[in-house]
Amino acid sequence: MRLQLTANKEQKLKPSDALQITAQSLSCKETCTEQELVQTFLQRLLLGDYRARYTSVPEAESKLDHEEEDDAPSFADFISKKSAPPDGETSKDPVHPMDVQMAVFHCSDHFLKQLIVTKLSQCQYALPLLVPNPFTGEIEFPLWTFRQIKKSWKSIDTSDMKTIIRPICEAQTPMVFFFRIGHISSSKSHLMSRLINEKHNTFFHRNCPGSSTDRLLMDGVVEIAWYFPSGKSTDRITECVAFCNLHGDAENHEKQLEILTEMSSVNVVVVGDSTNAGILQKLYGGQKPLICLLCDDDSGTRGTKRLKYKIGLKERNQAAVSEDLWKTIKECFSKSQNIAQPTFRLVNLCEKSGITTDENNPECRKGKEATMEIIQLLNAVELPCIKKTYLPCQGELWHEWSTKNKELYRLHGTNIEMQSIEIKDNMKQIRAQQSKHGLTKLMELFIQTVNSCSPSEHCFNPIEKSFFLKWLEIMLDDFAADDLSVLHHEYNEKWSKVLDLKKQHNESKQLKDDSHAELEMISEKLKAANMGLEHILREMGQVYESFMTVQTNRKGNELELFTSLPKLAAELLSSGHPLELMDGETSHVALDWVSAVLDEVRKTLGDQRVFVLSVLGIQSSGKSTMLNAMFGLQFAVSAGRCTKGAFMQLVKVSEEMKEELKFDYILVVDTEGLRALELAGISTGHHDNELATFVVGLGNMTLINIFGENPAEMQDILQIVIQAFMRMKKVRLNPRCMFVHQNVSDLTAKEKNIEGRRHLQEKLDEMTQLAAKEETCSAEYFNDVIEFDIQNDVRYFAQLWEGSPPMAPPNQFYCENIQELKKTILNVGPKFQALLLSQFKDRIKDLWTALMNENFVFSFRNTQEIAVYRKLEEQYGKWTWTLSSAMLRIQDKLHTRINNKQLHKVEYKLLVDEMQETFDGVRKSVKCYFEGERQVKDMMDQWRGRFEKKIEDLHEDITQQTKRELDGIIFQRDARKKLDEQRTQYEATLFEKSKELALDPKSQAKDETELRKQFDQVWSSWVSDLIKDRQTEEDINIKDDVFQVLSQLHGQQLVIEKSKNIHTKTTTNKYNAINTCGDYTKYVNLTKRFWKKYVMRQLSQEDNESIRQLILTVIQKAEDLSESKPVEKMGYKTTYIQEIAQLVKDQVAQHKSQSRNYNFKKEFTVDLSLHVCKLAGEMFAVRHKAFREATDPLIYLEKKKPDYYNVFQKSCHGATSVAVFGELICSELREPILQSVYNRTSSDLAETMKADIPAFNGNRSNLEKHILKSLAEEENFGNYMTYILDPQKH
Repeated sequence: MRLQLTANKEQKLKPSDALQITAQSLSCKETCTEQELVQTFLQRLLLGDYRARYTSVPEAESKLDHEEEDDAPSFADFISKKSAPPDGETSKDPVHPMDVQMAVFHCSDHFLKQLIVTKLSQCQYALPLLVPNPFTGEIEFPLWTFRQIKKSWKSIDTSDMKTIIRPICEAQTPMVFFFRIGHISSSKSHLMSRLINEKHNTFFHRNCPGSSTDRLLMDGVVEIAWYFPSGKSTDRITECVAFCNLHGDAENHEKQLEILTEMSSVNVVVVGDSTNAGILQKLYGGQKPLICLLCDDDSGTRGTKRLKYKIGLKERNQAAVSEDLWKTIKECFSKSQNIAQPTFRLVNLCEKSGITTDENNPECRKGKEATMEIIQLLNAVELPCIKKTYLPCQGELWHEWSTKNKELYRLHGTNIEMQSIEIKDNMKQIRAQQSKHGLTKLMELFIQTVNSCSPSEHCFNPIEKSFFLKWLEIMLDDFAADDLSVLHHEYNEKWSKVLDLKKQHNESKQLKDDSHAELEMISEKLKAANMGLEHILREMGQVYESFMTVQTNRKGNELELFTSLPKLAAELLSSGHPLELMDGETSHVALDWVSAVLDEVRKTLGDQRVFVLSVLGIQSSGKSTMLNAMFGLQFAVSAGRCTKGAFMQLVKVSEEMKEELKFDYILVVDTEGLRALELAGISTGHHDNELATFVVGLGNMTLINIFGENPAEMQDILQIVIQAFMRMKKVRLNPRCMFVHQNVSDLTAKEKNIEGRRHLQEKLDEMTQLAAKEETCSAEYFNDVIEFDIQNDVRYFAQLWEGSPPMAPPNQFYCENIQELKKTILNVGPKFQALLLSQFKDRIKDLWTALMNENFVFSFRNTQEIAVYRKLEEQYGKWTWTLSSAMLRIQDKLHTRINNKQLHKVEYKLLVDEMQETFDGVRKSVKCYFEGERQVKDMMDQWRGRFEKKIEDLHEDITQQTKRELDGIIFQRDARKKLDEQRTQYEATLFEKSKELALDPKSQAKDETELRKQFDQVWSSWVSDLIKDRQTEEDINIKDDVFQVLSQLHGQQLVIEKSKNIHTKTTTNKYNAINTCGDYTKYVNLTKRFWKKYVMRQLSQEDNESIRQLILTVIQKAEDLSESKPVEKMGYKTTYIQEIAQLVKDQVAQHKSQSRNYNFKKEFTVDLSLHVCKLAGEMFAVRHKAFREATDPLIYLEKKKPDYYNVFQKSCHGATSVAVFGELICSELREPILQSVYNRTSSDLAETMKADIPAFNGNRSNLEKHILKSLAEEENFGNYMTYILDPQKH
C-alpha cells in the first residue's frame, strides 16, 4: 500500500506505462516520496542508471526538544536513555530498496518483467532466478525474462582464445551456489559482490545505501549473476561462471536448496549460529566440492582430498577472503574434472518439479508454437537460400526497382522522354515479377498470426500476438547465430591471408582477385544469413506495393488480405515496435508503403501531433544506445547487428504532459552509422550524405552524435546536408540540431572547450557561406539553415561504462547526461510547431522526392570539395572551348582550300598536326592546374586521371568529327560536279528510255503505275551511282545540343527541371516568356542589407528594368552572334550553341558584378540560356536546311525528281523534245514568277491598308492609339504585358 501498487496486483503494469513521457520522467531524483518510488525506480532503471536501487525517501526533519530540564541527567542516564518519538507519531522504517524492485516485479506483466530484467542485466546486477510468489506461495522460475539477454566474453580454450556470444539462458557454464545456515555476522551478498566485481555491488547487501533491517519480499529469492572473462591477464578465471545466491536462511527454503545444490558445480555455505547440522552433513557426504565459510573462525583455507574446504571469516580482510575463495573455487573446478559435474543451463530449471515456469503460461506457449512453425520452415531451407525462398520480393528485385526509380529522377542524355517511358516499363515488369511471387508460406503464417481479424485458426488475442512477436524476434536473432559465427571466423581468416599477402608484397593479380572474390562471397552469405523481424515487415511492404502497382485480379478474402497489410504494420508501430523508414540495403524509402502505414496509424490514433527526434553519427558512436537509454527503447546495439537504414518508433506522451509539451507522441528516428566499415568501397560517401540529409530534414531536432571531442567527420557530412537543403528549394525545412560528444571523461570539458566551440561555430558558418555562394543563396550563418545555439546545443557525455566490459556497469554520469539531454529536448519541444501525422507523411514524400531529384552534391565529401570540383569543371569548359574553337578555325581554313579545289583529301594526320600546338598547350595547362593548386592538391588528385582522359577523348572525338565533316564536304563537291557533268547524260537516258516505251507496241496499254515503276528503276540506278561513296550524314539535333551544352555549364538536373518539355512540342516552359516577365523577383536573392529597403522583399522598378535590359541585350548579342556564323556556307556546328551559352553566362556574370542589391539564382541563367538558345536554334535550323539544299547533291536531285518524271511522262505519251524542253523552262521559271507576284501584291496590299484602315492611316501615335484601344476591348492583361515589354512581338 505504501508503494501505491495495490491496484496492480490484478491489473499488471505494462511496458507502455513505464515508457510513456511523464512529469517524473523529466526529473529522475535520487530522493522522492514513497508514492513516487515505483515510477522513479522504473525511470532510472530504464535510463540504465544502476543507482535506481539506491533511490531513497528523505527522512522528516524532527523538531529538537529544547525544553530545559531542572536537573541535568547523569552521564549514564544520558547515554542509556532512549528517545521516544514525539506525541502522536510512530516510528516508520523506510521501504527496503529490494522490496521496491520485487514489488514492481510482482506487479508487472510478462513483458515489463522482461524489460526490467534486461535492464538489470545491463546494470550488471544479479537477476531474480527463483521467486516465491507472495500471494500464492509458489516458487516461480521467470525464464521468459531472461530470453532477451545476450552476453559476450572471451574464453581461453587450450592456447586459443575465442569470443563467445550466447543468449544467457542457453549458456552452459559451471555454477557456484551460495547460501547460509543460521544468522551470520558477515554479509554473504557483499562477499559475492566482491568476488564477482570488486567495484560494483552486483548483489544488494546490508552495506548498500538505503538498506534496512526490514525486508519483506526477498526471503527465499534466489538471484543469479555471472562472471565473464575478458581475455586479459586481470581475469580471475578463464571461463564463464554462474553464481547463485539464496536469500534468507536455507533451513527455511528447502526446495530452492534442493534444486540448486543438485545443479551446482560447487556449493558454498556460510555457516552461522545454526545448530542444525543435517544440511552440512548431507553435502559433506556428497561428491560435489563443498566450501564452508565459518563466521566464528579466523583461520585461512583448509581442505581435504575429497574437495571439502573451510575458510574462516572472523576478523579477516574481505579482499583476502575473496582471494582465498577464488583460489579454492578454481582448485575445485580443476580437481573435479574427473567427477561427472553437471553443466548449468537456465533452461534446465524447467525440468525441476515443485516450481512453476512463466513460459508454461498458455498465451506464451501459443506464441512460441506459432513461432516454431516459422522456424521449422526456415530450417527446411539452406541458410543462404532462405531469403530468396521466403522473402523473394526484396533482395535483387527490390534493389533493381530502387535503382530504376532513382534513374527515373536522374535522367541524362538526349532522349529523356524515351528513357522515362522505358524505365517506367521496366519498373512495372519488376513489380509484376514481385506480384507473381505473392505471399510465401512464411508470410502467410506471419500475417495470419498477427491479423486479429483473420478467420483462420491462427487468430491470436493481443497478448498472444505480443508473445508471438517477441518470440519471433528472439528466435530469429538466435536462428543463424552459430552459422554467422562460423562465417565471421571464415571471413577473418581470409582477410588475414589478404593482409599477409600485402605484407609480403605479393603482386599476383590473380591471387588478389581470387581472395577478394572469396571475401565478397562470404560477405554475401553474411547478408543472406542476417534475418530479423524487419525483413519480414519489409517483405510485407514490397508485397503491398507490387499488388497496388499491378492490381491483379484478386478478389474476396485475398484482396482484403493484401489491402490490410498496412493496417497490420500500423498496429505494430502504434504498439511500440520500430518500423523501417529507409531500407539500409538499397538506400531507398518504400514511399507508398510508409505512406499507407502512416494513414492507418492516423485512422487508429487520430491525426496526432508528433515531435520528430532523429539521431545521426559515425558508426559505433553510441546513437542507438543513447536513444535506448533516453526512452527505454530496444533498438539493435550489438556489434553484430547494428541498425541498418533508418527506423522510426513512437513514444507516447502521458495525458498530463500533452498540454505542456504541445505534442502527443515523440517519433524517434534511429539511423545506421555513417562511414560504415562493412560498406567500404560501395559508394559510402553518397549513401551517407543522402541518409544524413533525409534524417536531418525529417527531424524537428537532430542529435549529431560524435565519439570524442573532434567533430571533423560530421562537419564534412553537415556541409553536404546544408548545401542539399539550399538546393531543395521546394521543401520547406526548419530543423534544429544538437551536438553530443560521447566518451568525454573530463567533467570540465565544456569549460575547457570554449575555444573549440568557437572554432566549430566559425567552421559551420564558413561552410554555410561557401555553400550559399555555390547555390546563390542569401544564407550567411549555419543558423540560417539549421537552428543551432553554440552555447546550449553542444553537450559532453561521460564514457558509457565504468571500467572495461564485459563486467563494467554503465557510468552513472553518462546516465545523468542522458537525463539532462532528455529534459532539454522536451523543454525545447514546445517551441517547435509539432507536425501532424498527415503532415509528417507529406514531409517524407516531399523530402524523398527532392532527394531523388538531387544527385550531384551527395557524391562529394564536403562543400569545399564541391566548390573545387565546380571550379575544375569551369576550367574544363575553357579547355574544351580552346580545343573546339581551334579545330573550328582549322576547319574553316581547310574548307576554303576544299572550295578552291586545292585540297582533295583530308588525312587524319593533317588534322592532328594542325591541332598539335593547341593540344600541347591545353595538356600543359591541365598539368599546371592540377599541380598549381597546392592547398587542394590532395583533393584534386582523385579527379586528375579522369579529366586528363576526358581531354584526350575530346581531342580524339573532335578530330574524328572534323575529318568526317570535311570528307563529307569533299564528297558533296565532287558529287555535285559529277551531277552537273552527267545531267545531260541523265536527260538523254530518260528521253531514250521514254522513246523505247513510246515505240514499243506492247507498252501502249501501260498505265501510270507502270510508268512510275519504269521511272523509279532508272532513278534508283542514278541515285545509287551518285551516293555509292557517300558517307552517312547524321541529322542535326539542336535541341539535344542545347541540352548537353547547358547541362555541362549549369548542371543536368537543373536543366532537366527547367526544360521538361524541351523534347516535346509543348511551349509551356517559363523560359519562353522570360523577356516579357514584368517582375524578376523569383529569379534573384535579395542581399540582406537591402531587405528593409524593399517592401515585401520585392525588386524595385529600377532593378526589374535593369534586368529586362540585360535580357534584351543578351538576346540581341546572341542574335548578332548567330547571324555571323557561316551556316549557309559550312553548315551548323555544336560549338555555335556552346559559344552562345558562354555569352549568356558571361553577360549575366558581368551584370551581377555591377549589382549590389541582389544576386541571380541559377534558374535565371538557365532560363535565359534556354530562351536565347531556342531562338538561335530555330535560326540555325532554317539556315542549315538551306546549306543542305545548296550543297547536298542528293537533296538537289530529289528536288528535281518531279521535273524529270514529268519529262519522262510527256515523252512516253509522244511529246516532241521541243515540247518537253518548253515544259522544263516553264517549271524553272515558275518559282521566280510567283515570288515576283508575291512581292508586288504585298506592296499593293500595304498601300491599300494605309488608305482604307484608319489605324494605319497616320503617324506612329495614331497606330499606338488604335493598338491600345484594341487591347482595352480584348481585356487580356497578358497581351498588355507583351505589348509593353516587347512591342515588336505584339
